[in-house]
Amino acid sequence: MNDRRRIIVGISGATGIAYGIRVLEFLRAADVETHLVVSKAGHLTRSYETDLSARELEALADVNYAPADVGAAIASGSFRTMGMVIAPCSIRTLAEVASCVTGSLLTRAADVCLKERRRVVLMVRETPLHAGHLRAMLGATEMGAVVMPPTPAFYTRPRTIQDIVDHTAARALDLFDIETPGVPRWSGRPESAPADDGPSCGVRPPVA
Repeated sequence: MNDRRRIIVGISGATGIAYGIRVLEFLRAADVETHLVVSKAGHLTRSYETDLSARELEALADVNYAPADVGAAIASGSFRTMGMVIAPCSIRTLAEVASCVTGSLLTRAADVCLKERRRVVLMVRETPLHAGHLRAMLGATEMGAVVMPPTPAFYTRPRTIQDIVDHTAARALDLFDIETPGVPRWSGRPESAPADDGPSCGVRPPVA
C-alpha cells in the first residue's frame, strides 16, 4: 500500500445517505484516501434526501467508480485497502454480500475485502426485520463483516439531526481505528447526571 491510508466507501439505495456523506467528510479530514462506488439506487436516494448533485457527491471522494465497472481496481484483492464501509447498506446489498453472489462493483468490492480478511462495515438500514434479514446478517457476520445498524445514541444529548449522524459515522470509523476529533465520546457518568437510579427523561414514577 502507498504511504496514504485507503478505504472503500459504498453507498446503496437505502435511506440514510447522510451517513455515507459524513463518512466521506470525516475521512477527508483524516487524510484517508477514499474510493467511492454509489449504486444506481443510491443516486436516486441522493436526489430524494439531499440537494447534492451526483458530481458534488463524487467530489467528496478521491476516486470514483461506476457500479457496473467490475474490472475496477477495487474489484481485485491485489489493490490494498484498509477495507470498506457501506453507508447506508440496503437489505439487497446485505443479501448479496452474505450470499457471495455479487451483481455489481459495490458488492464485489465488499466480497474482495472479506476474502482478503479486511474490515467490512455494513450500516444496514431497515426496520423491522424478518427472519430472512436476520439470517443474512448472521451470514455476513460469519464471513467477517461487521453489521452496524445506524442506531442513534442519546447519552451525548444530541441537539440536531447532524449531531446524531456525526456520532454514528464516527463510531463506524472507530472500527477502522480512524479518529474523528470533535465527536463526543462516553467517558463515564456526566457530572450533570443524577447520582441515583431514579427515573430520567422527565418520566414520573407511578403512584403506588
